[in-house]
Amino acid sequence: MNKPVVPLTYEQLDHWVESLQPLLIEEDFAAVVGILRGGAPLALMVSHATGANVAFLRYSRETREVRWDSTLPMPEPGSKVLVCEDIAGRGHTLVDCIAFLREHGLVVRTLTGAYDDLSRLRPDYSIDASGYFALFPWERQAYTDRYRADWARTSAREGTGMADDHDYTIYAIDLDGILLPDIPLSRYDEDLEAALAERDALLPLERIPDIDLKRARAIITGRPEIDRERTQAWLDRHGFGHLELMMRAPGEHDETPSGAAEHKAAAAVRCGVTHFIESDPVQAIYIARLAPLLRVIWWNASARAGTLIGASAWS
Repeated sequence: MNKPVVPLTYEQLDHWVESLQPLLIEEDFAAVVGILRGGAPLALMVSHATGANVAFLRYSRETREVRWDSTLPMPEPGSKVLVCEDIAGRGHTLVDCIAFLREHGLVVRTLTGAYDDLSRLRPDYSIDASGYFALFPWERQAYTDRYRADWARTSAREGTGMADDHDYTIYAIDLDGILLPDIPLSRYDEDLEAALAERDALLPLERIPDIDLKRARAIITGRPEIDRERTQAWLDRHGFGHLELMMRAPGEHDETPSGAAEHKAAAAVRCGVTHFIESDPVQAIYIARLAPLLRVIWWNASARAGTLIGASAWS
């Protein structure tokens, strides 16, 4: 994870597979074979793009055993198949799965979401991520500290292995409009000290987003760093003081919606969360675009409802 991260979304991968459609159809594969679990989404995308049947392999990293894991029979010897995996890594998964299929007389081609400078082989179809750490949408939890710790222990064959993906869910939340009401910006322009005093005296909203606060790690706010002492005092006073407080540095990010969103997106990735709840819809769109693998939820306090946001650049 010392390399710069390049996030690959479902949409980007789907567009990439679609761009390969003519070549993949021409190959006339008897089957598209996904290596569970990371290769399964790509195998399904290719199956839809080509019409080829989809099947799966199950691989054990501990024993390096490969098993055909499908209700479909293995294609006849001499048939051509496409093996799909998320990453052509430095491990043995892809190499062993190719060898298994070739031992059964199949002609094997390969497609992976990415390869890098550590890959044991270069697939026939893949995205060049050399110099980067490719992160897939089904790996968004890899940002979290607990996931990395469990992965390190599992790789060293210590501990009890990995938890279920959803067990790594960690939240960060916005402050104003989430835990307490927003004060109109005009109020600050009219009398800053009075507006700040009014804000300090506010009580928490009766209904906040329905999340387990034990899974919340941080409050990420667009308030400037100069407000830290009074903001922390409010959080301590109302039972939220255990959450890390991440505030905007005006010298790095301005107070415009795009500037605040840049601060929040960077902070969410930096502190390793999977979900972020934002009160402003415009900022939510910016954040979703800046951190595409982060689950961004716009919380409408007046309607007491959340909306999952996705956004991509358009030109």
